[in-house]
Amino acid sequence: MSKHIKLYIKNMVCSRCKMVVKSVFERMEINTISVELGEVELKNNIPENQKNELLKNLRAFGFDLIDDRKSKTIDKIKTLIIDLVQNKNNDLKTNLSEYLYQELNQDYNNLSNLFSEVENTTIEKYFINQKIEKVKELIVYDELSLSQIAYSLNYSSVSHLSNQFKKVTGFSPTYFKNLKSIKRKQIEDL
Repeated sequence: MSKHIKLYIKNMVCSRCKMVVKSVFERMEINTISVELGEVELKNNIPENQKNELLKNLRAFGFDLIDDRKSKTIDKIKTLIIDLVQNKNNDLKTNLSEYLYQELNQDYNNLSNLFSEVENTTIEKYFINQKIEKVKELIVYDELSLSQIAYSLNYSSVSHLSNQFKKVTGFSPTYFKNLKSIKRKQIEDL
C-alpha cells in the first residue's frame, strides 16, 4: 500500500482559502484526497516540474508550499502526539516539550514556531484537542469512570479534566455523556 503524500501550505487560514487552494489543484488536474486548513493530501507524489508550477500558482494567491523537511517534521509531531494519547495512555514521564525534544532531537522552540506557523494552532492546543477527543471516546464507551479517565490521561484531577473538556467542547463531561445516552435512546425508539 502506498503512503499518501501530504503537502503543507502556508497562509491557508480560512474556508475560502481551502476553496481557492482546491481550485488551483483542480485546474492543474492534480487529484487530491483531502484539502484541509494548512494541508493537502494527494494519492501520488507529483513530479518536480509540476510541483514548481503548483508553487507558482499557489503564490499568485498568497500561499506557499512548506518544504518537505518541515512537512515531515510536522507529520512527526502529530504522529508522536496522537500515539502518545491513543496508545501510551499518555504515559508522559516528562513534559510535552521535553518529550518532543527527545523524540525529534530538535529545539522545542523551533518545533513550536514551525507548528504554529503551519497549523495555525500551538502544539499544546493540538495536544489538548487530541486528549479531549480521547476523553469523548472513553465517555462514549462508558467503561471507565471520569476519575479513571482523568488518571489514564494524566490529568491532575477530575476537575482539571472537566475544566479543559468544557473549555474545548462547551459541555461538561457529564452533560456530554447524557447527550450520548439521549441520542441512543432516541435511536432505540425508532
